[in-house]
Amino acid sequence: MKNYLAYTRVSTAKQGEHGVSLQEQKAAIENYAHQNQLVINEWFEEQETAAMKGRPIFTKMLRLLRSGKASGVVIHKIDRSARNLKDWADLQELSEQGIEVHFASEAIVLNTRGNRLLADIQAVVAADFIRNLREETRKGIRGRLRQGLYPRPAPLGYVDVAPGKPKAIDPVSAPFVKKAFESYATGDYNLKTLATMLHNGGFRARSGGKLNPSNFSRILNNPFYAGIIKIKNSGETFAGLHTPIVSKSLFDEVQSVLTGKKNAKLRKHDFVFRRLVVCGIHNRCLVPERHTTKIYYRCHAGRCPSSVPESSIERAITGELRRLQFSLGEQQCLKLLTGQIKADSIKQRQEVDSVLQIQSEKINERLNRLTDAYLDRAIDKVDFEQRKTALIIERREIERRREEFRQMHAPVGQYIEQFLELARSAYLLYESADLNKKREIVKLLSSKIVASSKSVDFMLCLPFKQIAERDKMLSGCPPSATCPQICDKLLDFLKVFCATAQVSLLERFKAIMPETPDDVDNKLSRFHKPAVV
Repeated sequence: MKNYLAYTRVSTAKQGEHGVSLQEQKAAIENYAHQNQLVINEWFEEQETAAMKGRPIFTKMLRLLRSGKASGVVIHKIDRSARNLKDWADLQELSEQGIEVHFASEAIVLNTRGNRLLADIQAVVAADFIRNLREETRKGIRGRLRQGLYPRPAPLGYVDVAPGKPKAIDPVSAPFVKKAFESYATGDYNLKTLATMLHNGGFRARSGGKLNPSNFSRILNNPFYAGIIKIKNSGETFAGLHTPIVSKSLFDEVQSVLTGKKNAKLRKHDFVFRRLVVCGIHNRCLVPERHTTKIYYRCHAGRCPSSVPESSIERAITGELRRLQFSLGEQQCLKLLTGQIKADSIKQRQEVDSVLQIQSEKINERLNRLTDAYLDRAIDKVDFEQRKTALIIERREIERRREEFRQMHAPVGQYIEQFLELARSAYLLYESADLNKKREIVKLLSSKIVASSKSVDFMLCLPFKQIAERDKMLSGCPPSATCPQICDKLLDFLKVFCATAQVSLLERFKAIMPETPDDVDNKLSRFHKPAVV
């Protein structure tokens, strides 16, 4: 008696686990075999799409048939066997070699010219159906992309919300993603050390495991985090509706580090003031050298006399930082005047926020009118979708500006208050900091450190230079100028500075600040006592 193979297939594993298609196919094949007195010797079950060639179980079955291990095969339907013409040609080749190919649902055997023609027509229709389905799917995906929607699962840092909705920021993993970009942009980390640092901080994959360097490479190279959807195969980009985790400028800075345009090498030997001290004669960075127990910074340009010990640089820095501290009288005066500025800036901020809110509400009204026009068939669907998408993008931009204004443009009085607190505590922070934090404090506070021969000049950057030289701001006033006059002039400068300058300096400095103002006061008392006016 002849033995036959049987083949059943579904397109996805989910259909195989939860659907009834495989059981129905098997029942139909068993009924067909019973009616035609065929003995099924072995079953082949597959959970793969027939649109792509190279299915492993289907290929294994063909190999057994070609080797003569069975007289033929019984398949539920033609479209269960193949939806691409390559696999269908393989089945036709079997039938031409005398191997029986049965289709239970159509009751067709590929043993006559008429049956082969009929099966060929159905196979071509099945292949065309797949081609059309693929084209329609691509059209749908491109439509979503033009709307700013990402049609794939959300990357790490985001979560899926619902079909047709932009990805939402994951409050757990998004801060780690942002920190990964900020840390890598400094050039102080490579992918391996970045992965270790963030893992120690609690960053985990969705499975709970550790993210490896290749995972971070994909994250840092993905413009999705900057609000841009990029198609890998074509290189096309689309503006996403999702909220970016990082700014475009930060993303570009990270790309410069990744491509080697920005130096990101880790150094074996590190010194506190490496590449921070400049020769006043040749305008070149002094090179640190260790001699027994002391460290010297020397200029290697010819016979340049610029050579200073690290202790001299320390004294120059701490001397300038002490000038940033305020007397008790200055503290009281500044507190009073800053409170008035905060009240005025809060009122101005509320007015700007109100203007942006009105603009957003006007766009909502336009969207409602557009929807009414579409329902009344005044415009077609294509025109409706285009206008709707343009309005949504415009509204999103206003909301982004509004949120950015809330986050980045806090009341000017608040920024002034924070800068004054930074100035007051800068000396303490420097004295109690480790090597890395000392470097960061110096880089944030200084515009340049110049060494000429044996002397060192530590130059503060704005606004700290003005704070240290506040007693010189009253040009034309007598030396006996009162404390309120000095404080008022200083605050006038700080108002202009905080209103026009970026606050990235403040944000970076806050990262190394003590947890509470009490921490500052407690530590500060160990170093000095403020003067009394």
